[in-house]
Amino acid sequence: MSKAKSSKPTAGPSGGLYKAESIKDVADGLGITSFPDAVASALASDVEYRIHQVVEEASRFMRHARRTTLTTADIDNALRVLNIEPLYGHSQHNTPTFRRALPFPQLASAGTVFFVEDEEIDFDRVLKEEKITLPPGVRWTAHWLAVEGVQPLIPENPPAVPREDQQPTGGATSTLVPNAATTPDKRQQQQAALVKQVLSRELQLYYTRLTTSLLPPNAVDPTKRTAALASLRHDAGLQALLPYLVRWVGEGVVGALKDGAQGENDGRVLEILLDVIAALLENTTLFVEPYLHQLLPPVLSTLLYSSLPPSQSAHLQTTAASILSHILTEHSTTYPSLSPRIMKTLLLALLSPDKSRGTRAGAICGLVGIGKEAVRKGLVEAGGARVVGAECMPGEEGGLGKAVVDALKVLQPPSAHPVPLDSRLSEDAATLARLDEVMGDFFAERLMGDAVWARSILGEG
Repeated sequence: MSKAKSSKPTAGPSGGLYKAESIKDVADGLGITSFPDAVASALASDVEYRIHQVVEEASRFMRHARRTTLTTADIDNALRVLNIEPLYGHSQHNTPTFRRALPFPQLASAGTVFFVEDEEIDFDRVLKEEKITLPPGVRWTAHWLAVEGVQPLIPENPPAVPREDQQPTGGATSTLVPNAATTPDKRQQQQAALVKQVLSRELQLYYTRLTTSLLPPNAVDPTKRTAALASLRHDAGLQALLPYLVRWVGEGVVGALKDGAQGENDGRVLEILLDVIAALLENTTLFVEPYLHQLLPPVLSTLLYSSLPPSQSAHLQTTAASILSHILTEHSTTYPSLSPRIMKTLLLALLSPDKSRGTRAGAICGLVGIGKEAVRKGLVEAGGARVVGAECMPGEEGGLGKAVVDALKVLQPPSAHPVPLDSRLSEDAATLARLDEVMGDFFAERLMGDAVWARSILGEG
């Protein structure tokens, strides 16, 4: 038979660093007279554990600070990490001076009270003191250190080292600034100097000869124009001239379209400028990617302009669409957002209700130039054919309707031996209903004569 266990509580360990007697002293100071030994021993063990925990955490701060002396700051950080209320009145900086307060006769049990005396501040003296102006905060700005290997002449960059063969009066080298007029104002001169780029005299002569060999179209020998375009297409060493050529093309397109390009001469100017853009894109020695955002507006403006010369509109739109296709083929991988942005522009020109027939014809030509998927998305999925058909008159031949039919032939050529859809057959009746819904009445009437062609356009074949 086992011995009966004693019901007397066993006192906790009392051999720690923090004694149970210290707990009883604190209890006596708080007015607690009857304090069991077991409770005092348990609290002493817990206090000792907490002290060890705080000291260990504070030692980590000390070691991370590469110190061998534990400071009050380490204790404060340890208490903060352990989510324990800090010790008020102790700081590692500016140790406060405590003063003894006068006794309180009405509260004799309060004992001795110490306080930190606040410094009295004389406002008159503070207002008369010299004000300290704080320096501005740290600010960041960005600037071009180099563009295409050429250092811009801006205050942030160090001054360029003059070459030995460079004459100060502009003998061997000079500057070329398109459309920059000389002005006596010093500030405008400094601003103009920021965009100057040193070009050799040979490049300046080449630029002059090139532009005069291309425009105006009526006063230029066709042989010289062909040679100039061939030079742009194959010559190396034209990278420094590329920004000036791009700007010249953009200003030329704006000038030709500004007052309405109804004349044959304006159409010829647009044709030459498009040939210049195509030649620059075909030159494999030129790095044209930084200038794509300047080349696209002239191309899209020519493609989507509402009143191109009637005899040249088809050729201009086809050329612009071909250039657009070349840009997407070569650079859409590098710039993934390029193709969606161009498609959005073409779809807005095709689907917006306030666009002219010439603009819609240019948008259709652009979709054909991009490829089959663009045609399907614009004319079939987005409802472009239905929008165009609503503007065509019944029985209308040629014009905008013919442009849509030619674009649909890019998706799928018509059958050599077409078989019309028969509304008496259930399958053909369903195809006719969907054809009318997707393509509209005008183009459904033209497609219903070829069942295979109609189904392939609708994606049923």
